[in-house]
Amino acid sequence: MFLKHVPTGDLVEVIDLPDVINPNSPTIRARSHTGEIIQRPKNFLKTELVFPSGETLPLCWRDVHYYKHEHAA
Repeated sequence: MFLKHVPTGDLVEVIDLPDVINPNSPTIRARSHTGEIIQRPKNFLKTELVFPSGETLPLCWRDVHYYKHEHAA
């Protein structure tokens, strides 16, 4: 799975997919795809990542209390 790192505009390849959907994990282990050399994996903040289309990650992947927000309205 690829996501876009908003501050740099680079695509990153997700290494640990379970971290993406785990709302308790504020970071995602991924590898930046810049240039031809494969980069070493590093942690990226979920708040700085979006889908390549520009759409944000679902709230249930980012906020452990998303259910409370949905029912507060």
